[in-house]
Amino acid sequence: MSDIKTIEGVDVRGKRVIVRVDFNVPIKDGAVGDDTRIRAALPTIEYLVNGGAKVILMSHLGRPAGEGFEEKFTLAPAAARLAELIDAPVAFAADTVGDDARAKAAELADGSVLVLENLRFDKREKKNDPAFCEELASLAELYVNDAFGTAHRAHASTAGIASLLPAYAGFLLAGEVETLSGMLDAPKRPFVAILGGSKVSDKVGVIDALIDKADTIIIGGGMCFTFLLAQGKAVGTSLKEEDWVERAGDMIEKAQAAGVKLLLPVDVVAADAFAEDANALTCSVDAIPADVMGLDIGPETEKLYADAIAEGSTVFWNGPMGVFEMKAFEHGTRAVAEAVAANKDAATIIGGGDSVAAVNKFSLADEMTFISTGGGASMELVEGKTLPGVAALR
Repeated sequence: MSDIKTIEGVDVRGKRVIVRVDFNVPIKDGAVGDDTRIRAALPTIEYLVNGGAKVILMSHLGRPAGEGFEEKFTLAPAAARLAELIDAPVAFAADTVGDDARAKAAELADGSVLVLENLRFDKREKKNDPAFCEELASLAELYVNDAFGTAHRAHASTAGIASLLPAYAGFLLAGEVETLSGMLDAPKRPFVAILGGSKVSDKVGVIDALIDKADTIIIGGGMCFTFLLAQGKAVGTSLKEEDWVERAGDMIEKAQAAGVKLLLPVDVVAADAFAEDANALTCSVDAIPADVMGLDIGPETEKLYADAIAEGSTVFWNGPMGVFEMKAFEHGTRAVAEAVAANKDAATIIGGGDSVAAVNKFSLADEMTFISTGGGASMELVEGKTLPGVAALR
């Protein structure tokens, strides 16, 4: 971690500082629906504002075509929400590197903020186009990356620009890298990793990496059925990846050989359809009927997992235990969230994505030690991959 330069202690007074933030927030009826990501960037923004910098913020929002302005993907509502959250003037540029952005960047006063329009309105952003990198860099004298959620992408605003200006990590990005790297390099033991989600193929690298690091690995979500198939069990119409059954079996053997406990469900809540009002039943994993699909872990599994979580001194969780978006199949995810929250002696780390949505849904976010803002980025870091946005700061 020490090889990443942070913005702390840098003299920013009177300097134009361009900051990559993650303002990719839900917008409904022209207003921000959830401002969590904007609030997460406040420590860095406020530090720069209080230090007398001229702060230029850039972000993407959604998936525009890259052919210019699209009303539904404008960052104007995010800029308006930021203005309500900080005690500093906030201006908004109608473009990213065009006339309006250049004019407003040039006239910024010390301690004020400019939000640029959506980076991805210009297709050169995702291509890490050198000319686009230079146009962004020309707006400022220093560069700060505080968007951990996009650090796994080698885009102009996350990687290319860092080679053109003195580059630093913001507090959010530095905290993410420090926490996740520390968890992997020197966890307090026992280290318990909980992995859910729908597909083994999405998590294979992460599971492999954690078998080398963790003491206990708990598997839930749709991907557990591929593991159960590898154990020779019938899984009915549950989600399964036939191509990954052998690989799942290899991971079970690898964990065994490494002395790592790999816990799989002993019972599931299954239903005759993927629907809130489907006919549901609880059954042992040794007796899943042929015409039903597993949509959550069962009560025996909840207890087994809660007991394992209670023993952890470091607990990392990424991925739900079932279809928690449907009330009928949220119980397993809620039980795991409550078990993680209840372990007050452990460092509890929530690894982005749906797990964050779950702890927010069950109002348990304040009970966790650390909540990552980056789903894909946190998983790639855990997997041991190099994140371009972080590497560019070294």
